[in-house]
Amino acid sequence: MASVALDRVRKVFDDGQVAVAEATFEAANGELLVLVGPSGCGKSTTLRMIAGLEAATSGTISIGGRVVNDEPPKDRDIAMVFQSYALYPHMTVAENLAFGLELRKRPKSEIEARVKQAAEMLGLSAMLARKPRALSGGQRQRVALGRALVREPKVFLLDEPLSNLDAKLRATMRTEIARLHRNLGATMIHVTHDQVEAMTLGQRIVVFQAGEIQQVDTPMGLYDRPANVFVATFLGNPAMNILRGPIARELGSGAGRIGNGGEVGNGGRDVVVGVRPEDVQIAAPPPVSTGKAGSALAAIVEMVETVGSEAYVHARMARTDADLAPVSPEIIARTTSRSLPRPGERISLSFPPERLHFFDAQTERRVAARVTR
Repeated sequence: MASVALDRVRKVFDDGQVAVAEATFEAANGELLVLVGPSGCGKSTTLRMIAGLEAATSGTISIGGRVVNDEPPKDRDIAMVFQSYALYPHMTVAENLAFGLELRKRPKSEIEARVKQAAEMLGLSAMLARKPRALSGGQRQRVALGRALVREPKVFLLDEPLSNLDAKLRATMRTEIARLHRNLGATMIHVTHDQVEAMTLGQRIVVFQAGEIQQVDTPMGLYDRPANVFVATFLGNPAMNILRGPIARELGSGAGRIGNGGEVGNGGRDVVVGVRPEDVQIAAPPPVSTGKAGSALAAIVEMVETVGSEAYVHARMARTDADLAPVSPEIIARTTSRSLPRPGERISLSFPPERLHFFDAQTERRVAARVTR
């Protein structure tokens, strides 16, 4: 296995579109690194540059400490798994698994041994004589993984391999990939737009937006200390609540008040406030507003989603308890599915000050804020 390092790698297409703007990160030897972001953000282009399927405009790509910018894909000792499976329909599972080794003129005994080992590892032993049309989507994806596995490459590159599967199969295949990585100790770079997939699979995650890297960290590092508003709202389901407008301006006056009486000191800069749904506290009925700083925030319930053991309460802030016409922003609270409020009901919301996140209102970058009670 080997590490993969990118140093200020940039990709500009012929029409002038900047697909990747100076990407710098490293996948350590044996690490499962996930590249995540919305469609068109540059993550798949980055993976294709590592594989040699796209040429980097500038910057350096190294595999195992060796610069590979000018090397063709076949000389980089990588194996790639695609979203579309890319299986040969006229070949059996065994023939699909063996094809890459046959092209490399490996001995027949070695090919048979590697195919057998990969099939056992992926639960394909009973399907070796079948053709792809006789397999389910999950089985086809396992064959695609197996075809990469038999090559024993230095690096595995996975380009949204689970996107074509239904929710249940995606969960199953996530487990398969995690188990495969654990058993092999292989270096893997996995591309996805699914933040749940990224959080559950990645040992570290590289977050992309519009061709630029926003943050590189562990899953919980991203969740607990997002570098900016984009990362805060992209990772987490439901997403982090972002409070702007009147609330943000009140907090931006140097020392503002929030629910539960927490005081925020932010050095005089305007801030945007973020709070995770699980940190929103609900009380009903709301207290009568006295106009004093620190009172809980009045809100109206718009919708309640029950998802088994927990529920998501969608509420919209109200101007005052006396004037309950809803205003932005909407806030989602995650709570247990017992004693839930009803749509249209008045409630009050408060937030533990130590669980709030603060971002500069102009740059949307994370800022430090002193929060006291």
